[in-house]
Amino acid sequence: MDLVHRANRHVVWRMLLAFLLSAALLMPAPAVAGAAGPARPSAAGEPLTPESAEAFLDAFFASEQAEPQYIGAAVVIVKDGRVVAQKGYGYADAQRQEAVDPARTVFRLASVSKTFTAVAIMQLAEQGKIDLKADIREYLPDLEFDNPFDVPVTVADLLTHRSGFEVREPQSEDLHADFDLYVPMEDVVRERMPPVVRKPGTAFMYDNFAYLLLGLIVQNVSGQPYEQYMQEHVFEPLGMTASGFELKGRFLERLATGYDQADQPIPPYALIPTIMPHGGMLSTAEDVGKFLLAFLNGGAAPGGARILSEASVAEMGIYRHALHPLLPETTYGFEAPFQLPLAGSSDDVLVKLGDLPGSSVMLLVIPEQKTGVFLVSNKSGTLRDLFYAGFMATFFPAYTMPAELPASGPAPSGELAKLEGVYMDLRAKSLVYRVEANEDGTLTLSDALVGPRILRQVDNGLFVDNLTQRFTAFGTEDESGTVYMSEPYLNPLGYARKGDAPVGYADVDADGAYAPYILALQSLGHYPNEPGQRFGPERPVTRAELVYDLLRISGLDGSKAETYAFADVAGHPLAPYVQAAYEMGMVAGDGLGHFAPDRPATRQEAAVMIWNVYRRMFPDDLFADVRLAGGTAPWAEAAVRMMAGLGLHGPEVARTEDGAVDFHSAAPLTREEEAALMYQLLFQPINQIVAQLMAQN
Repeated sequence: MDLVHRANRHVVWRMLLAFLLSAALLMPAPAVAGAAGPARPSAAGEPLTPESAEAFLDAFFASEQAEPQYIGAAVVIVKDGRVVAQKGYGYADAQRQEAVDPARTVFRLASVSKTFTAVAIMQLAEQGKIDLKADIREYLPDLEFDNPFDVPVTVADLLTHRSGFEVREPQSEDLHADFDLYVPMEDVVRERMPPVVRKPGTAFMYDNFAYLLLGLIVQNVSGQPYEQYMQEHVFEPLGMTASGFELKGRFLERLATGYDQADQPIPPYALIPTIMPHGGMLSTAEDVGKFLLAFLNGGAAPGGARILSEASVAEMGIYRHALHPLLPETTYGFEAPFQLPLAGSSDDVLVKLGDLPGSSVMLLVIPEQKTGVFLVSNKSGTLRDLFYAGFMATFFPAYTMPAELPASGPAPSGELAKLEGVYMDLRAKSLVYRVEANEDGTLTLSDALVGPRILRQVDNGLFVDNLTQRFTAFGTEDESGTVYMSEPYLNPLGYARKGDAPVGYADVDADGAYAPYILALQSLGHYPNEPGQRFGPERPVTRAELVYDLLRISGLDGSKAETYAFADVAGHPLAPYVQAAYEMGMVAGDGLGHFAPDRPATRQEAAVMIWNVYRRMFPDDLFADVRLAGGTAPWAEAAVRMMAGLGLHGPEVARTEDGAVDFHSAAPLTREEEAALMYQLLFQPINQIVAQLMAQN
């Protein structure tokens, strides 16, 4: 859904390790009245006309809810073969008081670029130059990657985000300020090509790299540079004269200034690769409106130019491979709309969202209504979420009606037991869930962002979340028996996979106090899951090991710096991770240029590392009432109070008779204690705990 780059590693660290406190990272917009579902009564909305569209837009952008969510925005609405509204709101550059002009202001389209790349693939398929069911190696003969499965990765797998590739997200350095630097797609693919780690065609995981490969396929098959192909075969036939991929010349001059969530301008930046088929397109609202007119007209522009056949347009609108029909996922170039309460997502509505720093984009298509909308803002936020809810409720409320569900009693306990376990999101390793079966035929789903809630089964593999009133679905891959979960409320970007049954360790008592933490992490793949292994539960964890483990559970890699902040980590195998932690503000060393990587970490040192990440997210006095016992160094007291207040520890931490917490601060952190800490970082509902503490104060 999005291609989010971060300007510096500190922000990356806070967004990923502090995932547990930042619900805004993946949390959808607040629930709105009504819901979208495939079963639609004949509810009629207001007729969509130039007059009603303009009235809606003016009221929406002036509303108290919308105004804080944008600096500048452009929107175009088309219906029945004509533009019914095309307007700009706010500023393309607030400092210069430059108003948004939908015909002139250039915006970054981010992942909406994928829709246009899919169009190019479908064009070449029409010509018989690409077989969507063919192995991608036929069109990328020099491509080398590991695939241990007996089925190939197909072009269709790339289009629908089911390649099975290990996640390869953009790097922090992919956003840069050197506009003279040109990095070809081929170089990025060669350097970062991932292996296949899931059977192709089975599991949905939003994949930017897949669409990078599709762009390279367009280039190889057509014999033209990707950007030239797009100009000649998509943009020019549609009269899209203000669209391209390379940020220079008129595009740079007319580019809307991006703003962060604090309304501060973001300096202009270029991307790697320079031509980015998965997220680098530049365009205006007027130009995208021309595309919408052609797409809704069966691939033909009003002037007669055709970019796609009617059959190809229809193919691009078909959802494929969902765990349940109420939770459609992707088409060729589009994705499902927002899931609304008790409704799922309508498979009659196509959406494509995109995000880059200073750019938030939505492409909305309702084929059976001959209606399309393009909305873009130069500030990240919830503008498009609010717009979608308001637009659909006003003009097409039939798509917002609750789904009709079959009457269903409690699920058999044996069937629910098969779903029990811990799950890890395929894209974000720090997003994990625990599923437990209850005696009353329900499931309890727990995670760190929302906390525990009850799932009630309403259809085969489909459950209603009693807290969010959204759907969650489960499915099993037949051959391997792998269980996948689709939980789109927190993350619509892919499935979560149930962990393998942990085999345990010879030196870990299965009934011991630390076993649940160790075995859960083993199931999630954080520890080796092979018979005959020993864990060493009482072995102290070194400072470098602690840093490495904390970064690993967050899905972060080591630094690529050639020099290190600490002299005593040079040559150490974990030096890149220590350096990354330094760059993120997680560690500071001893002030003399030393880190002591092989010295056992104390429990209070571990607390300070976590505190350095979390401290800006809490009021200074939130944990002031936590009393400590057992001797904590003054420099660690605030950190230890936080750890105790949030429950980020294992069973070794106890309260004295007078209610003080003995954190055993000066003691070495053992492996079993580290396992408990990492488990709590992944599963503890910190948002809820913080909310309760703030309410008490």
